[in-house]
Amino acid sequence: MRISGLLRISEAASLGLHSLAVLASGPEEALATNRIALHLGVSEAHLSKVLQRLARAGFVRSIRGPKGGFMLAKPKGQITLLEVYESIEGPVSWNGCLLDAPICGGDCIFGDLLKDVNGEVKTYLAGTTLAELSKGHAYATKDSKD
Repeated sequence: MRISGLLRISEAASLGLHSLAVLASGPEEALATNRIALHLGVSEAHLSKVLQRLARAGFVRSIRGPKGGFMLAKPKGQITLLEVYESIEGPVSWNGCLLDAPICGGDCIFGDLLKDVNGEVKTYLAGTTLAELSKGHAYATKDSKD
């Protein structure tokens, strides 16, 4: 039996959301994967895979060459956090139970709490754009050298 973590998201979804937040708060130019990885303090290899997935979903575009990297493919005000999350994890759904196989017989010991919390999180993600997320969060690299 496996119990899911409360408000827990995968590393890939977290990297996707954070890397897009970096791109949304930075200059409107391509940022190299290594610069984003350095800024976030994460593995460049894993980040690269996530960015390719975001490119296939149409959130970023890849620019080749010495000044290349990734940049947003559409305006940051048109990208919701839910769209980004679902592009990595698939559609958000609620099965009504923390367990893979419900054992409560239909009466959840948490009542409506879990349904309500999941609904609130989904509403927040659907109603929050990268533009809102990036307000007050200026991109600043830990490494000023190119």
